[in-house]
Amino acid sequence: MVIDTLFDNASSVMTVVSFITFAGILWWAYGHHKEADFATAAELPFADDEEIHHG
Repeated sequence: MVIDTLFDNASSVMTVVSFITFAGILWWAYGHHKEADFATAAELPFADDEEIHHG
């Protein structure tokens, strides 16, 4: 039936879209342009509360 073909095609398209989204998230998270941001975030637990609130 036509509806079965439609659902099969939609399933294939969603699989590809999901994989591309996953790959994009990996690229964003592990890209070299984020190293400075991650280093700053890693130091936040060790920062004094006064320094965070006052700059």
